Amino acid sequence: MQKDLIEKIKSNPDYQTLVAKRTSFAIVLTIIMLIVYFAFILTIAFDPSLLGTPLSSESVTTVGIPVGIIVIVIAFILTGVYTARANGEFDELANKVKNSIKDN
Repeated sequence: MQKDLIEKIKSNPDYQTLVAKRTSFAIVLTIIMLIVYFAFILTIAFDPSLLGTPLSSESVTTVGIPVGIIVIVIAFILTGVYTARANGEFDELANKVKNSIKDN
């Protein structure tokens, strides 16, 4: 019975759509975050003086501080974007799959 249910779910077109959309969206967001993070790390590695430059002539805060904060904020934004889409489109598709399995 359990294997039949699994096969029924896997063969459901809404489930296949859900998996494809969720996977491709997660990959895109992951690539964006990796680009942002590695750009930051590579800048530290190859041009540390750029991030070590003070914001102004009288400031003790360097450019690296706001840039680091921006990296963290981008991570939060991408998490929010994923959560919003997961709570909307992805949950809707998951409910379609559940309902089609219940009906059968």
